[in-house]
Amino acid sequence: MNYNETIKYLYDHLPAFHRIGKAAYKNDLENTIALDDYFGHPHKKFRCIHIGGTNGKGSVSHMLASVLMEAGYRTALYTSPHLKDFRERIRVNGKMIPKRSVTRFVKKHEAFINSLNPSFFEMTVAMAFDHFAEEGVDIAVIEVGLGGRLDSTNIITPLLSVITNIGHDHMDLLGDTPEKVAYEKAGIIKAGIPVVIGETGEETKGVFISKALDTGSPVTFADWDFLCLPGDFNYRTLLRRFEMLEIGSGITFKGETPLGGNYQAKNLQTLFGVMKCLKGILKISPENIIEGVRRTVVNTGLMGRWQIISHKPLTICDTGHNREGLEYVLNQIAGIPKTRLHIVIGFVNDKDLPAILPLFPAGADYYFTKASVPRALDERLLMQTASEAGLNGRCFPGVKLALKAARAEAADSDLIFIGGSTFIVAEAL
Repeated sequence: MNYNETIKYLYDHLPAFHRIGKAAYKNDLENTIALDDYFGHPHKKFRCIHIGGTNGKGSVSHMLASVLMEAGYRTALYTSPHLKDFRERIRVNGKMIPKRSVTRFVKKHEAFINSLNPSFFEMTVAMAFDHFAEEGVDIAVIEVGLGGRLDSTNIITPLLSVITNIGHDHMDLLGDTPEKVAYEKAGIIKAGIPVVIGETGEETKGVFISKALDTGSPVTFADWDFLCLPGDFNYRTLLRRFEMLEIGSGITFKGETPLGGNYQAKNLQTLFGVMKCLKGILKISPENIIEGVRRTVVNTGLMGRWQIISHKPLTICDTGHNREGLEYVLNQIAGIPKTRLHIVIGFVNDKDLPAILPLFPAGADYYFTKASVPRALDERLLMQTASEAGLNGRCFPGVKLALKAARAEAADSDLIFIGGSTFIVAEAL
């Protein structure tokens, strides 16, 4: 099999959450443990940092990996889902796993994979850990896939656990209250291992404190220690200045970030909270942190976070896809000067549209569409539901057609936003 045939084999044979949704979700670690045994426990051959949460865990993972790279560590990064290429999930010093390595892994272990029948995610985690061990990495930044307690990544014993925040996402699988979701996310807290919580939630902080007490884990809340003061985003340099205030000492750190979303202020606070906890464990200077943040996109290839893909008209995409993420993005869009707003939008079929659609502005021109994945919500149903919420436009059977129509109708002074789903952004890119 060549690389394309290998990827097709994986999609055809292994249930993938990002394609079919909850049918691919497994609420136990049985397969993960079997894979780990089969490969000889590769995750024990490198140090790691575990990052979970509802929103921001991908951005924090990429920023942290970039900082570690600037500090001279051979750094692995595991994230999900991918946008354009499966190999985005598995990186060493910013470089994606080679195609030949993916093909060789599947070919060599095909018989075992077929006998075990793991999920796509379970297999991907095993491939990542095996690759990182082979590459002799110093440290790996591991992003949780879904939840935490039963996530396939949760076999690791990290130097530090990080939980960015708790929001309204995957509540059909993780629990119907913030407290229940927090309980699942808190499952990555390990005995005696420090944990950083990015955002303090009144409904959830007690869950984390209780879990940390049970496990004897030192717990800190990043937003108690740091306050990020963001400047304006420069659409010419594609950088935003920021000042980070360490609340206890009054010391400030000044830097720039290529991640232009207003919500990144909270992610930067989480990152600095992580850096404070790693002091004395890893050798990382303040200069490494500032340069690592500034070079996040260059170092790690991060895409889809407030990404500018055109200037005339200004065209922005963002992968925010739940209530909290979309609220931040849409508030930022509202503050950008423009003549008209065009929104190319699509969702997966398990989204709580009654909770999400009211966040969108009624005065925009909408281009309802769907991504080419089985989970995609039919664009005609989306248009009908959106119309009932006062959002009007036309529907298109594919993202490229919708974006083409938006560009044809937009003036240079207009703004086009693309989002609603990671898969919509992936196809737009």
